[in-house]
Amino acid sequence: MHVAYYHASRFGNGAAVAARFADVMAARGVTVDVRHMRDADPKNLPTADLYVFSAPGFMGKPRRTARSFVKHVRLEPGSRYAILTTEVAPRPDKNGQMPDPEKLDRWQRVMPIMRELLEGKGVEVAEGTVRVTDLKGPLEEGWEDKVRAFADQISSPQSSAA
Repeated sequence: MHVAYYHASRFGNGAAVAARFADVMAARGVTVDVRHMRDADPKNLPTADLYVFSAPGFMGKPRRTARSFVKHVRLEPGSRYAILTTEVAPRPDKNGQMPDPEKLDRWQRVMPIMRELLEGKGVEVAEGTVRVTDLKGPLEEGWEDKVRAFADQISSPQSSAA
């Protein structure tokens, strides 16, 4: 299996997630080609068994470079893809209250926007989110386990059949 992984990391968090994903998949005998979106042509991606698009959140949306890249992506019909985002973890307000799920859904729209931009371009087989504790990092505690769980989704028989 060959995976093409595209990320738009600015502060290195997405790049660290991509490297960990590549290590996990390599241990399973899968080749992963990791590239920054700025170094790839979205209209002419190399053939792969699976494409992973990883976008960091900025102001509740995917970074502009990631939105533009994914908007222009051209995949062969039936291509399989997965989405992995890095988003700032919710924080308590000045009174110590965490935002309710409804507010979070309004503020953190990275995954829904990525889904919308990729709609009709292939078959989604997995998605995941790794939280960042602050704008520039570090990644949340246990992020490696989330990356491994994301790799498990991709490796599962259900995703292979999709």
